[in-house]
Amino acid sequence: MFDDVAHAYDKTNDLLSFGQAKLWRKKVLEKVDPQSGEKILDIAAGTGTSSMALKLPGVEVVAADFSKGMLAEGKKRYPELEFVFADAMKLPFKNNEFDVVTMSFGLRNVQDRDKALGEFLRVLKPAGRLVICEFSHVPGLLGVFYRAYLTLILPLVSRLASKTPDAYSYLSESIVAWPKQAELAKDIAKAGFSKTQWKNLSFGVVAIHSAIREK
Repeated sequence: MFDDVAHAYDKTNDLLSFGQAKLWRKKVLEKVDPQSGEKILDIAAGTGTSSMALKLPGVEVVAADFSKGMLAEGKKRYPELEFVFADAMKLPFKNNEFDVVTMSFGLRNVQDRDKALGEFLRVLKPAGRLVICEFSHVPGLLGVFYRAYLTLILPLVSRLASKTPDAYSYLSESIVAWPKQAELAKDIAKAGFSKTQWKNLSFGVVAIHSAIREK
């Protein structure tokens, strides 16, 4: 499915998020706070747009994804990036290899998120940082309108904006089924992370969860 949308993925996301996607990437960059000498794994990197934002002077970034179509598109756009085919539930990396593991809008697509979180812990160095940006839940009355947008408006717009509307129907369904912010924080802590916290963006449309591997 993601192979089919690779060529237009970023443009469609900017359209369907009303331009908020760029803001979300900026907030992820601020939370990751890349430092010279660090090695960062950007899992579910897609075409590498999120990875390029992290590639600051002296920072090594590995862009990993499970979609070969996304990786092929990313290699054409950003030949300076290292792209790696990777399953989040069985990462092809050594223990304690990365200073940061980050994942934006990908954890919903993993079959077993607990297994993936365990893999993120494994490849992180002690004191390594985890940053996950994912669609989440909007509380209150505004949340009612948001869910209506997801289930009614988003599929309709995607049919007009994308040649593969099924991918975006899946998007709305997976967001509605996704656990709330506090539940995801518990899953992250259960995987072995500490200092787990989250921050809502765009009223909770998106939440950034962060945590530390202490040992």
